Amino acid sequence: MPLDPIDRKLLAALQRDGRASMEALSQQVNLSARATLNRVRKLEADGHIEGYRAVLARSSVGEHVSVFAEIALKDQRRAIVTCFEQHMAATPEVVACYVISGRYDYLVRVACRDLAHYHALISAWFDDVTLGIEKIVTNTELQTIKEFAGFPLR
Repeated sequence: MPLDPIDRKLLAALQRDGRASMEALSQQVNLSARATLNRVRKLEADGHIEGYRAVLARSSVGEHVSVFAEIALKDQRRAIVTCFEQHMAATPEVVACYVISGRYDYLVRVACRDLAHYHALISAWFDDVTLGIEKIVTNTELQTIKEFAGFPLR
């Protein structure tokens, strides 16, 4: 079902503040609180809203190093790809993992205590032949200019 302008306004508002009350949301979209609640529930039921979460201040979880790892696999056999993806999903240090096009197969964002921790992590990945990793290129984050988990709605 395509989104109408009110749905788009609701989604944009919820991306800015997922804890906004129905009353506050209803004022933003010029509907009653009940009509707004019904729309939000429908957006949830239809899968437009996957969930709600808290975004933590990095300083609250202690010092860490954020690294972007470009990873190439040796081959694309389904068993290797599945094993790699399951391993990334189960690794607590992996903050995000994306299938990408280009010279590498995946872009993985990793948060570690320090570079020694990251080095130990990727060394273990290389040692695990079931992951099929051919190459990892590391880019260390120096400063975050913008980070937003939402998507622009037009």
